[in-house]
Amino acid sequence: MKQAYIISRGTEEFASAREQFALIVDRLQSAAVLSMEHGEVEGLISREGTELMRRLLQGHLDVRAAAETRERGVRGADGVVRSHVREGCRRRLGTIFGEVEVRRCGYSAPEEGGSLFPLDGELNLPKDRYSHGLRERLAFEVARGSFDEAVRAIETTTGGQVPKRQAEELAAKVSQDFEAFYEDRASQGPEETLDPLVMSEDGKGIVMRKEDLREATKRAAERDAHKLKTRLSQGEKRNRKRMATVAAVYSIERQVRTPESIMSVEGQKEEVPKVRARHKRVWASVERTPEQVTEEVFQEARRRDPEGKRPWVMLVDGHEGQLEDIHAAIERHGVEVTLILDFIHVLEYLWKAAWCFFVPGCQEAEAWVGERALQILRGKASDVAAGMRRSATLRDLCQVERKGIDGCADYLVKYREMLRYDRYLAEGFPIATGVIEGACRHLVRDRMDITGARWRLRSAEAILKLRSLHSSGDTEAYWAFHKAEEQTRNHLSRMASHDFRKAA
Repeated sequence: MKQAYIISRGTEEFASAREQFALIVDRLQSAAVLSMEHGEVEGLISREGTELMRRLLQGHLDVRAAAETRERGVRGADGVVRSHVREGCRRRLGTIFGEVEVRRCGYSAPEEGGSLFPLDGELNLPKDRYSHGLRERLAFEVARGSFDEAVRAIETTTGGQVPKRQAEELAAKVSQDFEAFYEDRASQGPEETLDPLVMSEDGKGIVMRKEDLREATKRAAERDAHKLKTRLSQGEKRNRKRMATVAAVYSIERQVRTPESIMSVEGQKEEVPKVRARHKRVWASVERTPEQVTEEVFQEARRRDPEGKRPWVMLVDGHEGQLEDIHAAIERHGVEVTLILDFIHVLEYLWKAAWCFFVPGCQEAEAWVGERALQILRGKASDVAAGMRRSATLRDLCQVERKGIDGCADYLVKYREMLRYDRYLAEGFPIATGVIEGACRHLVRDRMDITGARWRLRSAEAILKLRSLHSSGDTEAYWAFHKAEEQTRNHLSRMASHDFRKAA
C-alpha cells in the first residue's frame, strides 16, 4: 500500500525533473546546438544532465517526505518519548549531483535536547551535509592523489563541492570502521586450504608535521638547529619522518624449486611457472606501533588458520626491532613459524662485498655474486662467509677496503638459521618479499611521498587505510559495512524500537 501511494504521488514531485528533461531535448534540437562540435554537445549534456539527476533525486526525496507517516511520538534510546511533532523540518544535503533539500518530521520533548528524525534513519543520512555517494567518490580521489587534486576532481566531474579542510575530515570519517571491518571478518571462519600461510612486514618513513612525530623523533628534531639556510641537512631530514609499518598476509600454492631455478647457471637454467598470492590482505599504519601491527598480523593469520594445520611462513629483512616483535608474537600465540630472510637483501650484501674485490661495472663481479648466491641457495651460507673473509685476507685488504666483505660475512653468519634456502625451496616456500615491497610502494611511497607533503597523523592514517582497502580488494565490502555502521551510529543507537533497515 505504501509503495502504491508513493508512485501515485510522483507527478507533482517530479515536475521539475520533467521540465529539465524537456529543456535538454529542446536545446539539443536548437539551431545553436546543431552547429556545435560533438565535444561541445557532450559538455552541454553533462552539465544539464547533472542538473537533471539532481532534480530527480530531489523529486524522490520530496516523495519520501510526502509519504512519511506522522507518529504520536518517538521513543529515544534514553527512554524519553518525544511527542512534540514538527512537520517540514528541512536540512541540506550535498550529493554528487549537487545540493538537495530533505524535508521530514522532527520529534522533540520539552526540556530534552536532541530532536529525532525517523526519516533520516530510513534514508541513512549522515550527520553532516555530505551524502554517502559524495563521500565514496571523495574517498576514491583522496586515496589516489593529493587533497587539492581531489577537491578539483569533485568540482570538475560531479555536481558536488567539498572544501579541502572538509575533505580531510571526511577521509578520517569514512575510514573509521577499518579495524571493525576486519574484526567482523573473523566470524567468517578459516580458509579452506592447506597451502602455506605467508606473513611479511616492512617499514617506510612518512614526512610528518613536527607535532605528529613520535616523541623520540620530535625531541631529536627540536635539538637540531638548522645547519644550512637554504635546505635541510641529512640528519635533519631523518628527524622529519614517522615510520609506517606495512604488513601483508596471504596464501600461496607450494612451488618446489631448485637453487638453479633461482640463479641462472649457464646450461642449467630451469623455467618454473609463477604462482600468485591468493586472498592477499595488505595494510599499513603510521599511528600504531610496529609491535601492534605485528600482533594484528598474527591475529589475521590465526583467523585464517585457527587450528594451525597449515605451515606458517614469515618473510623478514633482518631488522632487529622487527625480529624482536615477531619472536614475542610467536611466543604469545604459541605457534610454529618458519622465519625466512628475504633473498633479495642477501643479494644486496653480496654486491657490496663484490665491489671490494672488483671495480664497479665489471662482468667478473656479476659472476662472483652469482656463484656465491647459488651456494647460499644450496644451504652453504657459512661456507660463503668464511670463503670471502679468506679471500680478503689473502689479498691483504685493509680494514676500510674489506668493510663490505666483513659486513656481508657477519650478516650471513648472524642470520644463518634463516638462510636455509635449500630446505625452503624443497618445501615450496617463497624466499623473497615481493608482495610487501610492492605494498610499501603502493600504500606509502606512491601517495605519501608526494613532493612537499607534510602529513598530519589523522590524515595520513586515513589515507593508508583507504589505500589498504583498495589493495586488498575489500573496498566494496567495506563500504557496505561502513554504511551499516553509520546507520547504527547515527540513528539506531539514538532511537528505541526502530528498524530502519526493514523500513528501507
